[in-house]
Parts: sequence; structure tokens; C-alpha cells
Amino acid sequence: MKTLLQMNTIFLSMIMEAIPFVLLGVLISGLIQSFITERWIARIMPKNRFLSSLFGCSVGILFPSCECGIVPITRRLLGKGVPLNAGIAFMLTGPIVNPIVLFSTYIAFGNDWRVVAIRAGMAFAVALVVSMTVAYFFPVLPLRGSEHLTAATSEQPIVVSGKRTPLIPRLGSVLLHAVDEFFSVGKYLVLGAFIAAAMQTFIPTSSLLHIGSNPVMASLVMMALAFTMSLCSEADAFIASSFRSTFSMGALSAFLVFGPMIDIKNTLMLLGSFRSKFVIALIALVSICTLAGSLIVGRLVG
Repeated sequence: MKTLLQMNTIFLSMIMEAIPFVLLGVLISGLIQSFITERWIARIMPKNRFLSSLFGCSVGILFPSCECGIVPITRRLLGKGVPLNAGIAFMLTGPIVNPIVLFSTYIAFGNDWRVVAIRAGMAFAVALVVSMTVAYFFPVLPLRGSEHLTAATSEQPIVVSGKRTPLIPRLGSVLLHAVDEFFSVGKYLVLGAFIAAAMQTFIPTSSLLHIGSNPVMASLVMMALAFTMSLCSEADAFIASSFRSTFSMGALSAFLVFGPMIDIKNTLMLLGSFRSKFVIALIALVSICTLAGSLIVGRLVG
């Protein structure tokens, strides 16, 4: 009975800490969805491949959305002429480098800006390398149903409505989008918090310490946890912080970066939007780069 009460306490504390950030995140995501168009982003996209990847990595600051909604946004961006490398860079970094996620990371790790810098910097580096690589190996846009489009541009005309939607209906769509996204991601937050609480309660710390003694294995374990938990990026830092006494910063960085880029729910969405060969290559590249980045972080931080 005491063990169950302990697990319940851990579980509730994680939920209570994370909910405000999830609410704020989905509300701002709704505002972005309704008031900022993909056409505007496509218009200001640099033509140079490297610069467009840098732009794609950075523009996520303007899109406070978790990974749950990033795949359909990316597909729309690619369909409106955004280069593949820039679209993938945005898709990978968007759920991590936006202010809501970075601030929640800051709070979750006890007001530690170092963790925020590690998470954002590693996400930026991984996305840059992966986006440039996939653009090189996939010259044809790998969207399903786009066999004749190049990866550099979709070459589709941008259709603009002649009338602007009135403000009130647009605000209504903001709320609808926020509510839908909240209930969509909320179940994954609850499940992830429950799994994390159960692990802390029932798995002996000595077992986790044994796994974490090897930097490579520790990072792989945390990446596997991030994938299976499928947490919202606006709340995953609270789960990661609960493992601070068990895993090194290198392994925690693997959890914080890999999860928002690749998890169960967005893998299914990727398979629905992109060809399977591309999705497999993307997951492999993200895995390799995240592992390498976590080992570098572990070496530098100690």
C-alpha cells in the first residue's frame, strides 16, 4: 500500500508540474495555426541549402507546437515550396527550440540554464546534420503522392483566398485547435508520467545505475524510453528531471532531444505522410546523431 501511495505521489507531482506548460503550449500553437501562414514562411526562405537549413532550425522559435502537430505542418510547408532540408530541420527542432519547451526545461531542472543550452544546442546540431544529409540522398520529394516533385521545391502554385477570414471565427478556430491538441497530447503525458512513476517506484535504483554506468548503453536506454513514452515536448523535461540522480547529463540529453524528434505517435504520422524508405533513413540518422551528441555532451559536462 505504501509503495502504491509513493507511486501516486510521484505521478501526480509530474502531472501538476507539466499541465500549465501544456495548456500554454497548445494555446499558442492554436494562435500560430490560425494567424501565421505557411505561405509567409515559404516567401522568406533562403535559396542557399545550408542557409535554408539554418533557417529551418531557427524558425521553430515562432512555432510553439509539440511534435504531435509538427508532421502535418511540415507536409504543408513542403507542399508550398519549402525545400526538403529546411522542412525537415524545422520538423526536428520545432518541438524543442520554441520558448515554451525551453522555459519548461528551465523550470523542470531547477532553473538551470545550462540544461536549456545543452538541449537547444544539441537539437540544433542534430537537425542541421540530419536535414542536410536527407536532402542529399533524397533529391525527389519523399511525400506520398508526389512522385514527380523535386526535393528543392514542390513546384505547386500557392492558392490564396481573396477574402480574409473574420477575426472572431479565427479566434474560435484557435480555441478549437488548442482543445483538440490538449486532449490529443494529454493522454500521452498521463501515460508517460505513470510509466516514469512506476519505474522509479518498482525498479531498484541499483539496476538503473548499473545500466547507466556505460555511457553508450545509458543513452540508448533513455532514447528507447523517450520513444516508447511518446511524451509531449512541453512536458517531457519534467519526466527527464526525475532521472537526474540515476543517469548522466549525456543520457538525459539523449532523452530530451530524441523524444521530440522521433517517438511512437509521430513515427506513425511520418509513415502516413512520407515514404517508408525516407522514414527509416530519417529515424536511423536521428538515432545515430543523437547518440553521438549525447556522448559528446557526456564527455564535455562530465
